[in-house]
Amino acid sequence: MPELDLLTIVLLLLAGLAAGWVDAVVGGGGLIQLPALLLVPGISPVQALATNKLGSIMGTSTSAITYYRRVQPDLRTAGPMALAALAGAFGGAIGAAHMPEQLFKPMILVVLVGVLAWTLLKPNVGQHDNLRWVGNGHKRIAAVIGLLIGAYDGLLGPGTGTFLVISLVSALGYSFLPASAIAKIVNFATNAGALIFFVPSGAVIWSLGLGLGVANLVGAYIGARMAVAKGSKFVRVVFVIVVGALIARLAWDVFA
Repeated sequence: MPELDLLTIVLLLLAGLAAGWVDAVVGGGGLIQLPALLLVPGISPVQALATNKLGSIMGTSTSAITYYRRVQPDLRTAGPMALAALAGAFGGAIGAAHMPEQLFKPMILVVLVGVLAWTLLKPNVGQHDNLRWVGNGHKRIAAVIGLLIGAYDGLLGPGTGTFLVISLVSALGYSFLPASAIAKIVNFATNAGALIFFVPSGAVIWSLGLGLGVANLVGAYIGARMAVAKGSKFVRVVFVIVVGALIARLAWDVFA
C-alpha cells in the first residue's frame, strides 16, 4: 500500500462515506470514490478500480439488506438481473487492464445527457410503478440489462448504480424507490463479479479497501434509511443531481 499522510486518509474516508450514501440512495457513488482513489500517489488505475470494488461491496451489501427488509423488492426481477450482472462484471474486469476508457467516456456522456433531459422533461416518470413486459419476457429484459451494465461495472464502474436505476425505471417501468432497491442487489452482484477476477490477480489494496468499506457501510446505512423514509420523489431529486454531477465530471475528462 502507498504511504499516506493523515489528511489523505481522512479525505479518502470522507469520500467513502459520501459514496456509500449516494450509492444507497440512487447509485453513482463511484463518481466520488474512484476519482479519490486515483489521486493516491503510486496507485495504478487497475488497483484503484479493484480497491474501489472492495469498498463498494461492503456498502452495497448494507444498503441491499436495508432495502430488502423495508421495501421488499421483486426478487423475480432482481434474481436473474443479478446473476447476469455478476457474469458481465467478471468479463468486464478481465478487459479492464486492456481496454482504453477513452473509447467509452464520450459515449457514456451522450447517453447521460439524454437520460437527464428525458428525466427532466418527464416529471412524473418514476413516481409510480408501471411495469412493462410480463412473465419470462420481463426476466429476459432484466437479465440483458444486468449483463450489459455488469460488463460496464467490471470495466470502468462509476455511475453503475445510476445506470441500473435508469434502466429499471425507463425500460422495466419501476418507480424510483423499488428501482433503487433492486439496483442495490444487482450492484452487489457486479462488485462480487469484478472481485472474483481482481482478488486472485492481486490488484486489491486490502487495508485501503477495507477502510473505505467501513466508511461505505456507514454511509449506505444512513442513505438507504433516508431513501425509504422519504420515498421516490426524494430519490428522483438526488438522481437528477448525481446524473448532473456525473455529466460534468465526464465532460471535464473528455474535453479538458
